[in-house]
Amino acid sequence: MKKARIFTLASLTLAGVISAATSQADHSAIEHSHAKHFDYRDIFNLEMAANPVVMPDNKHVIYERRSMDIMNDSMRRNLWIVSLDGSKHLPLLSDSNNHYSPVFSPDGSKMAYLSSAEGNTQIYLRDMASGLTARVTDVELSPSQLSFSPDGGQLAFVMFTPTPANPVFSLPFKPKGAQWAEEPQYIDQTLFQNDGRGMKKPGNTHLYVVPSFGGTPRQLTFGQHDFGGKLAWSKDGKQIIVSANLHADFDVDVFNQDLHAVDVASGALTTLTNSTGPEYDPVLSPNGKQIAFIGFEDNVKSHQIEQLYVMDPDGSNVVNLTGDLDRSVANIQWDKAGKGLYFSYDDHGQKQVGYVSLKGNITTLTDAVGGTTLGRPYTSGDFAVTDRGQVIYTHNHGNRPADLALAGKRSPTLLTDLNGDVLDHKTLAKPELLTVKSSVDGRELQAWVVTPPNFDPTKKYPMILEIHGGPHTAYGPMFSAEVQLFAAAGYVVLYGNPRGSTSQGVEFANTIDKNYPSQDYNDLMDMVDGLLAKGYVDDQQLFVTGGSGGGVLTAWIIGNTDRFKAAVVAKPVINWISMIGTSDIYTFMARYWFTDLPWNDVNQYWKRSPLSLVGNVATPTMVLTGELDVRTPMGESEQYYGALRLQGVDSALVRIQGAYHGIAVKPSNLARKVGYILHWFGKYRSSESQE
Repeated sequence: MKKARIFTLASLTLAGVISAATSQADHSAIEHSHAKHFDYRDIFNLEMAANPVVMPDNKHVIYERRSMDIMNDSMRRNLWIVSLDGSKHLPLLSDSNNHYSPVFSPDGSKMAYLSSAEGNTQIYLRDMASGLTARVTDVELSPSQLSFSPDGGQLAFVMFTPTPANPVFSLPFKPKGAQWAEEPQYIDQTLFQNDGRGMKKPGNTHLYVVPSFGGTPRQLTFGQHDFGGKLAWSKDGKQIIVSANLHADFDVDVFNQDLHAVDVASGALTTLTNSTGPEYDPVLSPNGKQIAFIGFEDNVKSHQIEQLYVMDPDGSNVVNLTGDLDRSVANIQWDKAGKGLYFSYDDHGQKQVGYVSLKGNITTLTDAVGGTTLGRPYTSGDFAVTDRGQVIYTHNHGNRPADLALAGKRSPTLLTDLNGDVLDHKTLAKPELLTVKSSVDGRELQAWVVTPPNFDPTKKYPMILEIHGGPHTAYGPMFSAEVQLFAAAGYVVLYGNPRGSTSQGVEFANTIDKNYPSQDYNDLMDMVDGLLAKGYVDDQQLFVTGGSGGGVLTAWIIGNTDRFKAAVVAKPVINWISMIGTSDIYTFMARYWFTDLPWNDVNQYWKRSPLSLVGNVATPTMVLTGELDVRTPMGESEQYYGALRLQGVDSALVRIQGAYHGIAVKPSNLARKVGYILHWFGKYRSSESQE
């Protein structure tokens, strides 16, 4: 948790580093009133509530209290307990280690969780009455997806299981003590790397069971396929339901996961589902007579709605309960009586909790879920439900990270206040909704505006357009450290959901199917024009940035217009032709985003590549990417930077060291990312618009 003295003193050093990368004007804009404005160092003081789990007494919730570890440049997860009446808020496991993913035994007497208390992540078991804790496993790699057997005697989990690497060639005469080059990496997998982890090691994720009181884990699945996702035990404890893609072309037909029942005694596998799309996250009903799961039939569109199904334990009588809901569902949970399920879904940029009966009747229970992303304002959030139907969720404030709240008929009851000590005395604006009509087809578009501290609508401000990735994701009125830092530097910040975004139905998302980027560009320009009509933005001081899919659109924008003073293109795809074969999701992109392979139809790849428009670019442009990124590899950014230099455009290339696609995983890199963006924009921001 927070350690004020360490955080304050150590973060002063970081602030100095960031300031060196920030222009003097923007340095002054953020630092002139540290006590009042959101600051780089505040990133390291933020906390959030996540992953609430109702305790067996139905009067308390255990949750992950996530905070920043400034010494290890990471997020720390501890377990805290809060009562539903708000009278008690106490630590259960709170120290310098990570404790997370709690699950309770069926009788409520034991709690299993994951912890790094003794080095590698292991499974631990806590007796809730005595508080005594025992380590259950002693494994080399990290287990996940813990699930108790119905009698509480066993724990199931999944874990990556390495297999020996057999070199196809070796030199047998290396002298003892000789210093030779390392052995080559021999790759014969289609998908051979994962963003966030790098090159795949030989092996797969498999299913295990271990006695809950501790012992030797027993592996239940084998082979060259991955088993994972939520685990569900059968009512009699003889089978475990797990998801896996066991098809021969699994590397290409990436969505085709099925649910399988694994016999605990023998490891024998029975396939329960066989649709063309994925089936995953099984949850057994209280009486054991139905299994709920998430899935869809694959239609090879770039965006597809994930729906909630139920079936009998043998895979028969499959029923779609949310076929009338034009939104993707997640986090499904049975009610106590087994008459329906709770779930979350995104609607117009806001995460909601819904309930569906077994007859398919849907009701909304709260629409204020969010706050569990720190970098950018993506939809997010977790929830849990008591036996009495009380909904506890991560509450979206808009101007601070998530607290826990209890849903009420009129207004929620906040159960925590994790950031009041850091943010109550600072000025942070909440996102305000801006709706505009599309100039393409007249449909309504949603955007949000965050204004600087001490905002005066009679003045003129510079503006930053910030574009989300995906492209099939959604922004909403959520807290964003990046947006708040931009606003603290004196910018009006605009972000929104152009066509292709989720949370507005499958038709809206698929307006860019096999056609991205395209008219999403027009939607973004309509949002800018809608904000300019408010009168407080200087139309000569417009800036643009975005990451991943937003990086694609930023590069597309400056290839189509010169209305922006400067741009920062973050972790983009610049050339779809070179992208195929170098990204860790290239088989997915070739199948779902295009109609043919690039060597068969090079034109459709090239005409949608921002590199094809680089000859039009005059906007000063910084390109910024994580050096280890394999989702949108560094080669894409280097291509664009080289093209900009050949074109004579004022440009810079920033390589974030040690970062994959998720630059903001390390809080220092989140701060650095914003610092470099503000430095670049500050070079071209006129003194008249400095606030």
